[in-house]
Amino acid sequence: MKFIGITGGVGAGKSELLKFIKEHYLCKIYLADEVAYEVRKPGTKCYEKLCKLLGEDVVNDSKKMAAKVFSDEELLSKVNGIVHPAVREYLLDALDKAKKDGETELFFVEAALLIEAGYKGTCDELWYVYADRETRIKRLMEARGYTREKAISIMDNQLSEEVFRKECDFIIDNSSSLDKSYEAIKGRLEGYKWLR
Repeated sequence: MKFIGITGGVGAGKSELLKFIKEHYLCKIYLADEVAYEVRKPGTKCYEKLCKLLGEDVVNDSKKMAAKVFSDEELLSKVNGIVHPAVREYLLDALDKAKKDGETELFFVEAALLIEAGYKGTCDELWYVYADRETRIKRLMEARGYTREKAISIMDNQLSEEVFRKECDFIIDNSSSLDKSYEAIKGRLEGYKWLR
């Protein structure tokens, strides 16, 4: 079974490509943002640690937590130091189960922060979904209702294209036709079972 990390900047179209993969391959797909939500639920070790750091009232109010954490770099670093290891542990447990069930050929994890969170050594391959800057801005404005300024501000806080390209093993140019991206994926995954 191959463990593949999928990363790329906001608006690159990672979700669309994952839908295609889910429909056509024997795989499991985990989105790091969703896992981060799971590991922060009440009753988990991660939740308890966050409550100790921020207070229960802040942890139970996502808007309050975002406002507090994103305005303080040191605090953000401490929160990431709690959440990222919990996410990794969850994913490695899921990977272990998938290996044991023997029915999964490909195990995918999607996250914008895969490189920063140190997944390069954990994954068999890292894939970079690329789209040019203007395409990404347009997508974010249309799909999420962002202003051009907000889209640019988010993009400027992410890794540069040069870093993504240097750190990843496979690059998918998702700037134009999805069909081209699908063909690139099919070429990369040749030899794995094609479901439909």
